[in-house]
Amino acid sequence: MIAEISIAEFEPHVASGSIVIDVRETDEFISGHVPNAISIPLSTLPDRIDEFRHEGTVYVICQAGGRSMRACQYLADFDINNLVNIAGGTSGWIASGNAVVTGE
Repeated sequence: MIAEISIAEFEPHVASGSIVIDVRETDEFISGHVPNAISIPLSTLPDRIDEFRHEGTVYVICQAGGRSMRACQYLADFDINNLVNIAGGTSGWIASGNAVVTGE
């Protein structure tokens, strides 16, 4: 079972400096992402599994929540169980009026 939270539940974690990994493709990430998010495109996941191994919770986000859920499910097969999917994704983050960073 993959944990999932809403944008409203996610907001305080961004403010506290939690680890956020964005699995959208690079061009999507550059066009606008959650502040301090780390870009690890879903297409590169098999080569970058260890970058998801952290102490504490790692929040995984994409555009709407589907790709990030797939990433969480894939990584669970590698005993990475501290991931939380962000339902609503970056589009929900933006729609809620939160700050967005553009560029790398």
